[in-house]
Amino acid sequence: MLRMGEIVVGLEWEGLYRELLGDGNQLLMEGAMDVCHRLSKTHRMFVITNGITHTQIKRLKQSGLYKFFEDIFDSQSIGYQKPKGEFFNYVISHISEFNRKDALVIGDSLNTDIKGGLQSGIDTCWVNRTGQISPAEIKSTYTISNLMELTSIC
Repeated sequence: MLRMGEIVVGLEWEGLYRELLGDGNQLLMEGAMDVCHRLSKTHRMFVITNGITHTQIKRLKQSGLYKFFEDIFDSQSIGYQKPKGEFFNYVISHISEFNRKDALVIGDSLNTDIKGGLQSGIDTCWVNRTGQISPAEIKSTYTISNLMELTSIC
């Protein structure tokens, strides 16, 4: 393929892109390490992501957050993406002693995290760092602008 004066092979380019994406492990949310450390002492924590398995695990390990999570559920392994019910049904069925009343989906995407959690009968917490207005059809149980607010919710 010829783009911008460069000839690239699509599969090689995608592989390089995925590898570089996996190196992007900066903690962009203030307090992420502290909140995960605190909550992991009293709560079971899991990652649910539409990301690629290898990329997400690499990013979590390099950021230092990996150790706080009991398991990672990703759409590549499951075969469905959030907000599909099949994704959430898979996650629920693979967490021992899962109880919807005790669970909370925390995410920054209304259309994947919050919508999927609500459709699955799970309380949600929307991390709204930019002050967006939520559409009437997607109302998160909780809305926070800073991760530190999670400690009072949980």
